[in-house]
Amino acid sequence: HCNFEFDLCGWKQDENDDFDWNLRTSSTTKMGTGPATDHTLQEPSGHYIFIKSSFLQLPGQKARISSPVLSRRNKDCKVCGGVILFYYHMYGPHIGSLIVYQRTMTKHEKILLNLTGNQGNFWQRKALILAGDGDNDFQVVFEGIAGRGPKDGIALDDLTFSRGC
Repeated sequence: HCNFEFDLCGWKQDENDDFDWNLRTSSTTKMGTGPATDHTLQEPSGHYIFIKSSFLQLPGQKARISSPVLSRRNKDCKVCGGVILFYYHMYGPHIGSLIVYQRTMTKHEKILLNLTGNQGNFWQRKALILAGDGDNDFQVVFEGIAGRGPKDGIALDDLTFSRGC
């Protein structure tokens, strides 16, 4: 489980993307650029990770962050398939996209979720089933794609893997 209150909990910024997900709070941001509070504490001082469209990123540029390696060898992970639960906030008229991948250690990526455009000015819960792929270890990758609006952004909070994985 990662609520981003202290650090990135072993999640790593990808090297081959255009910019990074940033750890931040609502209390340090300008109004209109992201959620009013985090999801965990429901406070402006609570932390989450965020990308925003700005003059520094061109529309279509990507930020990617990857989970620690998860083991498929655990029988509980094989039986239930495993699940990742998370909360996302995607608000703004020119928002980009959020794509979630399951990536094997041989770099094969399968899309688990693809959201584009304004999803509302509130935190939403999503549960994704991690597809079975034999005994191959894997990672989950969150990719945020910059949109055209300077105030538009994508936030993630409370990323949790099912206990079996």
